[in-house]
Amino acid sequence: MSSEEIQKPQYTESEIRSLDWKEHIRLRPGMYIGKLGDGTSVDDGIYVLIKEIVDNSIDEHVMGNGKKIEINIDDKRVQVRDFGRGIPLGKVIDCVSKINTGGKYDSKAFQKSVGLNGVGTKAVNALSSYFVVQSFRDGRTKRAEFKCGELIVDSPETDTNESNGTYITFEPDASVFKNYRYIQEYIRDQIKNYTYLNSALTIKYNGDSYASRRGLLDLLETKVTTEAALYPVIHVKTEDMELAFTHTDAYGEEYYSFVNGQYTTQGGTHLAAFREAFVRTIRDFYKKEFDAADIRSSITAAISVRVMEPVFESQTKTKLGSTEMSPDGISLKSAVLDFIKKQVDDYLHKNTKTADALLKKILQNERERKDMAGVQKLAKERAKRANLHNKKLRDCRIHFGDEKKEERYDSTLFITEGDSASGSITKSRNPDLQAVFSLRGKPLNCYGLKKKVVYENEEFNLLQHALDIEESLENLRYNKIVLATDADVDGMHIRLLMMTFFLQFFPDLVRNGHLYILQTPLFRVRNKKETIYCFSDKERVNAIGKLGVRPEITRFKGLGEISPDEFGRFIGPDIRLEPVILKEEASIEKLLNYYMGKNTPERQEFIIDNLVVEKNDLAEIGVTDVPEEELA
Repeated sequence: MSSEEIQKPQYTESEIRSLDWKEHIRLRPGMYIGKLGDGTSVDDGIYVLIKEIVDNSIDEHVMGNGKKIEINIDDKRVQVRDFGRGIPLGKVIDCVSKINTGGKYDSKAFQKSVGLNGVGTKAVNALSSYFVVQSFRDGRTKRAEFKCGELIVDSPETDTNESNGTYITFEPDASVFKNYRYIQEYIRDQIKNYTYLNSALTIKYNGDSYASRRGLLDLLETKVTTEAALYPVIHVKTEDMELAFTHTDAYGEEYYSFVNGQYTTQGGTHLAAFREAFVRTIRDFYKKEFDAADIRSSITAAISVRVMEPVFESQTKTKLGSTEMSPDGISLKSAVLDFIKKQVDDYLHKNTKTADALLKKILQNERERKDMAGVQKLAKERAKRANLHNKKLRDCRIHFGDEKKEERYDSTLFITEGDSASGSITKSRNPDLQAVFSLRGKPLNCYGLKKKVVYENEEFNLLQHALDIEESLENLRYNKIVLATDADVDGMHIRLLMMTFFLQFFPDLVRNGHLYILQTPLFRVRNKKETIYCFSDKERVNAIGKLGVRPEITRFKGLGEISPDEFGRFIGPDIRLEPVILKEEASIEKLLNYYMGKNTPERQEFIIDNLVVEKNDLAEIGVTDVPEEELA
């Protein structure tokens, strides 16, 4: 027998395995909850777990059962209590531990629910180190407890005085979700979206109550201030569709789309139908063939549809794939067009001032687009001549738009300053998924400037070409854009200037969770036996206390001071990223005006009022004789 025959893998009956439901979920969690992540992205798995449980409670509410949901998160344990009908007591265990078991297969019971395949709760159960389900129903209750999908406590039915409903608590398995943390803004935004779509619902989260009585109008008014809106928010609705929109002077298009109360972060057929229908309606109303980009540029819109038995493109339900409103064959595209045509056309005919303001904005967009045409052409030629991929960009092999969906989530572009920092990252990066773009000096403060500057400024022009966003954000080549600057005053300033660039000209990149800040250690504290990297003064103090009075302390003032071998630890599996989050009530114009405008005295006063001087940290742990030069 040859060596090739000996090494060739065998394929026999013994190689065929049958996994039970929980083993399959734990082996292939991405099939059920998308990427795992560490909580720094809004679509990371820990948020999908919460959503899967809350979706069931929302479905109960939509069917007219329960007007309140209580959610509590204590450290890493999540508790959800609804006041619907409660799971039938004899099926409590089956509904959370048997695939293809649930109450949503009969469309009469859940006509327009989000979850239809009965998988979500089982995935949460299988991926949780602690999972409890308890149902309260007509004076009786049933409770069961699981660990990683295994039933460990099966309590008998007992009497209860609790109101009807279902209670679920779980803790994500730390062996699956490594080093994760919950970011409160993500959870609160998710909760608010639920209330915008369900006007009779109140959600209580960690003691705070959330409710909305005006639906998508409330949502739009949190996204766009009265000052920023070029005309009052247009809000129209029918039983199965709702729309709210306005235009601002911001760049890009901003959409919030929903299906059956589910926030479809990646849009889908309903959003595509709206974008097309809106253009057709506006052209018909003004009787002019405006360019589609001129009509939609600077729009902020929220659209919600309710369809029977929706089809999503993944279990995480972030993109709608349905082409029909219901199984009887009503076209979703036609239904959206009819809705937009009638409602928006009627509104504009009745509100002539709003119609005039919208027309003015479209004409302004048209002028700016034509003025930019020549500049864009020259900018593309300059980018080619600059030989971008040799001069500024150390590219990776796999990009955000590539077909390999399981890898595209992790494609990253580090934006750094200078050759030394770029060199350290380039030598220690993963060349398949991590790229490096090197800045030359401090970029321009572009607050208040027109987008024309993006094409005229070499650094900005080359950066947008590296990202491939000069024509559309849909072509974005990297899922994560990471600002990797030195931990000194100049580095912080460069970070602010780059954040200003993205917020001013590409705000959707920030809103959609693509912009991050790289956290690298400020200090290295070590003795002959151990090395501790510290990301804050507090960690440094604790490290000094742990290693002894006189360890060697190194303050990393620049990324170039960190060797490639060390750097590999900080951009690998344990990378620390801080997402740049726009709070719901934040106005980009106000933010940029305050921090990057000409109000220097006001900012100085803010710094003085908020300056924190930490004293006696070392004394608290008994360390009193460390020289000042080692603490500097």
